Amino acid sequence: MTALRTTSATVSFSAPFTLKGRTETYPAGRYEVETDEEIIEGNGRTVYLRVATLLHIRSPGMTRTLKIDLEDLQRALARDQAEAG
Repeated sequence: MTALRTTSATVSFSAPFTLKGRTETYPAGRYEVETDEEIIEGNGRTVYLRVATLLHIRSPGMTRTLKIDLEDLQRALARDQAEAG
């Protein structure tokens, strides 16, 4: 069995945003992001290999979870900050 480490973070968008490869526009707001990493041990050190990044989109009575590319999310956040600043 492969050991996994999951980390959670909350990101905030001040304006609606899009993610590469998706046609939907997501509303401004706070979003929970989870990153799963596989733990690889060897040669006296531990390495973490990212295997999935999940974006949780909450709306009244429903939560959707999308598997996304972390770099795409980081670019969307950078665009949002640049437009807000």
